[in-house]
Order: sequence, then C-alpha cells, then structure tokens
Amino acid sequence: MSSPGIPAAVPRAEQDDTSRRAPRRDAFFDNAKYLAIVLVAVGHAWEPLCDGSRAVSALYMLVYAFHMPAFIVLAGYHSRGFDGSPERVKRLVTGVALPYLVFETAYTFFTRWTDGVPDRPVTLLEPLYLTWFLAASFVWRLTTPLWKLVRWPVPVALVVAVPATASPSLGEDLDVQRTLRFLPHFVLGPHLRAEHFRAVRHRRVRMPAVPVFAGALAVAYRAVPRVTSAWLYHGDSAQELSAPAWYGPAVTLLLFGCSLLLVACFLAWVPGRRTWSTGLGAATLYGYLLHGFVAQVSKYWGWYDPGRLYRPLGEVTVTLVAAVFVTALCAPPVRRVFRWAVEPRSAWAFRR
Repeated sequence: MSSPGIPAAVPRAEQDDTSRRAPRRDAFFDNAKYLAIVLVAVGHAWEPLCDGSRAVSALYMLVYAFHMPAFIVLAGYHSRGFDGSPERVKRLVTGVALPYLVFETAYTFFTRWTDGVPDRPVTLLEPLYLTWFLAASFVWRLTTPLWKLVRWPVPVALVVAVPATASPSLGEDLDVQRTLRFLPHFVLGPHLRAEHFRAVRHRRVRMPAVPVFAGALAVAYRAVPRVTSAWLYHGDSAQELSAPAWYGPAVTLLLFGCSLLLVACFLAWVPGRRTWSTGLGAATLYGYLLHGFVAQVSKYWGWYDPGRLYRPLGEVTVTLVAAVFVTALCAPPVRRVFRWAVEPRSAWAFRR
C-alpha cells in the first residue's frame, strides 16, 4: 500500500455556516485549497520516483511536512460554526460520513484488484488509503464545541496527541493514531480569525517565506538518507518506526512547530484575488477522493516502468501530468458525474 493520502479538501459540510449568507466565497481559501490539492497529487506521483532520486525525495518530504497540516488547519477554521445542532449534524453526515461509506467501500474493492489481495474485507472501522481524512474529520468536528470551551485548547490537544506517538497499542480503528496526532492542527483552526490569514500574507511575512522554504528543502535533502518519511504520515508510533518510545513525543512537538511555520509560508504566497483556478478550489474533495484510483492503477499497469521517467525531464513530466490531471478532476464535468458519491443528497434519511 502506498503512503497515506493527504486531506485534499474541506468538504462542503465542513464550511462555516456564515458562508451561506455571504455574497460570494473567499477567493483566498479556494486558491489555497486548489494549490494544496495539486501538491497532494504531485506528492503521490513523486512517490514511485523517490527511490531513484534524492532530490525528488527531498521535495516529497518537504511537501508532506506541510500540506496535510494546511488542510487540517483550514478544515478547523471552517468548522468554527459547528455547535452540534441537528441541522449542522445533518450536513456533517451528508458531507463527510456518507462519502466515507461510499469511498471506503469503493477503495476496498478497487485495491483488491490493484494490490492483489482478493480477500481484503470491507470494514468501516479501518480507513483505507485516502479515506482516513474523512473519518478523522468526522471525529474532529464532533469535538469542536469542546475545544471552544477549553481555556488552552491547543496545549491541551498537544497533551492528547503527544502520548499517542509512544502508544503502539492504539490499534487501527478509525486510524486513531493519525487522528490524535493531527488533532492540534484542527483545534488551532477554530481559534484563528480572518485577520490572522491577512497577517501571513503581508510583505514582511511573504519575503522571508522564500528563504524559509529553501532552508527547509536543504534540511530535507540532508535528511533523506537518514530519516524515513513515515514520520510525516503520523500513522505509526515511534516503536513501529524502530525508534525509542521517547522519540515519538519529541518528534511530534518538533514537527508541529515546523509544520505551522511552513503552513504560514505557504499561505503567505496564496493569491487573495480570483484566478482561473479559484472556482476549482471549491471542489477539491473531488480531486482528492478520485485521484487515488489513478495513483493505484498507475503502479498496477506499470506506468512507472520506463527508465526515462527517472531522469530530470521525466520527473518534471510526471509532475506536470499529475497537476493537470487533478485539476481536471475538480472541473464541473467530473463533478456532475460523481456528485452522487462526493456530495450525496440525503434528505430521505432524515425526518422533516
């Protein structure tokens, strides 16, 4: 199984209820989500190339260090209006729980073929491949009212997350290891305000963001032969990664700080005006959930077998193809075809 996918979109049910009253969507957030879903698809496209290129491996590690936290922080920000009322719970079920049921089942049957595991069971308690983000989003959002009451929400969330890194006995149910360890990023979201996002886009932040990214890439390049990128997935305990138990809490705190710095640098360069891709940012959940099928079948059909793909020109080509393809998956024609699965209608399931 390839590395876990990245939460590539904030589902419609995750959006703040105030957006229904707004005359138009905020282009900045849609631009951020579009750029992040491109990084998600590119990251998956790079994965088979990592063994043959230290440079690609470094870029892969850099991207995985911040694009998952970026999506989770944005998901938390857009969940700040969730109060557990029946109407909001219905939207949560429609926008998160039902797509999880559909795609968890679909990926199970699909990977039976691509992975050659014909007896892989359909289980809704162990998220498969990309679906972990939907399961975690459901849990995170249900806890939103609690984090509004806690006096020091992010430190408390870290207290919850840090011990998880040294607890291999947590099990696989709802991918609880990853859910807990990314919890602080989600908890941060509801406590952010629009002025915080405006602040990171100021020139005094935008200019230093470039050398910060350059320095992070240099660190990643040096770390490639020494550190496994599995630490960035947050899906395994320290012991499962062949490290002492005390490594887990230390690495979790370090990665939390680094990821927030890189998220700020990423957002600093997200345009705030409408662009040709802004409309696509409202549908990144389509690109997220659908591109995984292509990533799986590309390995099964041997798309990475040609040696020319492992040269610089081939690596650039793979990057561009992945970006174009995931962009197409967010386009209106694809959305019309797959709306029943990604944004299902569920009025029939609830009492009036």
